[in-house]
Amino acid sequence: MAESVDVHGSGWQLIMRKWLRRTRGAIGMGCIWAAAWAAVGFVPRWLLGITSDLPFPFLFGALGFIAGITVSGLLVLTEGRRRFDQMSLPRFAAWGATGGLLLSALFVRGTSLSGSQVLDISATLTLASAVCAAGSLAVARRALPGAAAGSR
Repeated sequence: MAESVDVHGSGWQLIMRKWLRRTRGAIGMGCIWAAAWAAVGFVPRWLLGITSDLPFPFLFGALGFIAGITVSGLLVLTEGRRRFDQMSLPRFAAWGATGGLLLSALFVRGTSLSGSQVLDISATLTLASAVCAAGSLAVARRALPGAAAGSR
């Protein structure tokens, strides 16, 4: 009887390790996307001279963090059993675009924007998420053990 408890306990430990690894990966993806989007947030201020009450790097960084976690969640739900080397770049980017579209729906829901602004925000977040997803997969493939430089 004690053996079955140990085996069952180790099963729970494996499940928890898997979920902790996925959670850590989602937070890591969110942080990396937040840094990338925050860097892009400096562009309106430096190049266009636009200022706002909320600094754009903070806004873009927060949106990037939420987008990274959203896309990570979508990937766990849809591609959970595949490794990075088994995923295609266009499909990964499509999931990124889907996450960006979901994020834009949430963002637009919380603001009062006109029709053209809604389209601008949706297109921008969808494109940014697709590009970040493709970049994330490319970086992850290069980081795989045994991956030769330039083999992908």
